[in-house]
Amino acid sequence: MTQVRIGVQIAPQHASYQQIRDTVVELEQLGVDVLFNWDHFYPLSGEPDGLHFEGWTMLGAWAEQTTRVEFGCLVTCNSYRNADLLADMARTVDHISARGDDAGRLIFGIGSGWFERDYQEYGYDFGATPGVRLNALAEAMPRIEARWAKLNPAPTRKIPVLIGGGGEKKTLRIVAQHADIWHSFSDLETLNRKKAVLAEHCSAIGRDVNEITLSAGFGQSAPTEVGDALVEAGVRLFTVGVSGPDHRDGIEKVKAALAWRDAL
Repeated sequence: MTQVRIGVQIAPQHASYQQIRDTVVELEQLGVDVLFNWDHFYPLSGEPDGLHFEGWTMLGAWAEQTTRVEFGCLVTCNSYRNADLLADMARTVDHISARGDDAGRLIFGIGSGWFERDYQEYGYDFGATPGVRLNALAEAMPRIEARWAKLNPAPTRKIPVLIGGGGEKKTLRIVAQHADIWHSFSDLETLNRKKAVLAEHCSAIGRDVNEITLSAGFGQSAPTEVGDALVEAGVRLFTVGVSGPDHRDGIEKVKAALAWRDAL
């Protein structure tokens, strides 16, 4: 049997925290494998000034609330925090989520950032180009890894690093160097092309591309329509989105994804 996991991104927008908390409970009970939020300060859809919550504070709460699922941001914006501080935050959340002899459950999702309003409203430097922000991510990753090696206590496990994005010259090179999971936002045809580029970057540094788990979403399609082809392409982690104000439609999509996973 091919091991396929289902992740759910709960958008921290247009809903009370009580609703988000209750959705976390329900999704863990349903049997999802991973819970994600995102790292923004304003909604990405719907009312631009609608209800919204900060992602990393939320992850600390999820670490305490849940007992089984892995969880993280899809994805953290590298630009919003000092790299060493971010590493320490991740290590702390990792420990909060540990239970007994079991290691922590944090997945460290990170990307270069893109939502200009976050930068403007919170006083961060947006950078002249996406390439500038990607260069900053490339500089931050060794600092994060070095800080994890120095912290006392150390993380409970090698924290899995998820990097999102598909830029072929810079992003995928950073994936090859640092990621355990690559999250692609592309369609099947584009995914296959970018996989080949990722393999070239891995080969250049002597890494087996198969060490990197492929992650993708179903898009607007039903899992039964696109899931099998994505599995054939190598995807092993699938994400479904849930957003306020009403989480019920998203949860029904999650149930369909779980049924598809369990039938594989």
